[in-house]
Amino acid sequence: MAGKKGMTHYPVWMKRKAIELYLKEGWGSAEIVEHFGIRDPNRIYNWIAQYRKEGMTMFESKPKGRKPKRENRQAYIVRLEMELDLLKKFHTELRQGLLAKRDIGLLKTTGEDTK
Repeated sequence: MAGKKGMTHYPVWMKRKAIELYLKEGWGSAEIVEHFGIRDPNRIYNWIAQYRKEGMTMFESKPKGRKPKRENRQAYIVRLEMELDLLKKFHTELRQGLLAKRDIGLLKTTGEDTK
């Protein structure tokens, strides 16, 4: 799990139970912190605020980090066509270089040699 050094990550079941105790059972944040051994007493208030904002979806896993950049379809096609042209050019040069090294593909016969 990602986070700052020394940061404690609490399991989902503990968060659910702490929210339930606070909202339904009427426990105070100090009691919940002591019961579960949570380091930061404000953590309960953060979970409650997030629960009120998002509901049960706060417990679903969410993608972390930045969203990948998406280039539009036309720009993507243009980029791929440029890459293809470049690869074709390199392939042709490489092939010619290999054939020249092996003396293959070059017509060295003259009219005298052929019958």
